[in-house]
Amino acid sequence: MPVNMLIVYDPKGPAIEALAAAAGKGATATGVAEVVLRRVQEATLEDLLAADALMLGSPNWSGVTGSLKLWLDETGDLWEDGSLAGKAAAALTTGWGRHSGIEMTLLQLIHWLLACGMIVVGLPWSDRMRTSASYYGATAIGGVTPEDLEQAEALGARLAMVAAKLQAP
Repeated sequence: MPVNMLIVYDPKGPAIEALAAAAGKGATATGVAEVVLRRVQEATLEDLLAADALMLGSPNWSGVTGSLKLWLDETGDLWEDGSLAGKAAAALTTGWGRHSGIEMTLLQLIHWLLACGMIVVGLPWSDRMRTSASYYGATAIGGVTPEDLEQAEALGARLAMVAAKLQAP
């Protein structure tokens, strides 16, 4: 049975959409995942609860955007009922400067994932990590480069594979 992966992102800026699509492409390429991409305005609680794996994406607006934060807040007390506990999760972000809070945005997303009991998956090691803005998740600074897209694909693939292993009997 394929892994149902949900990628929810705030589309404020084209870079985040490109990274989210690349992550979905990487997950699909593994052959173990079916990916649902949702802008935060379209995502539902049902989408979230049906997912075996979750990736959250937000452009850096001095942290997570208000739109995504509101959606996360309105999903309910998922950490209390454990409905997401034990599922694989990851994060991605974009920004205009390498030192503009990229890692803080990723950590805010990861904090929510951990609060829900999810298993956070980081980037697999590659030489790209030497110049990447963070190893906590996929990133793009300024415009999106081919290397940024490769990083997002690698994270999507890794998330799908970890989720599949978690589902294995």
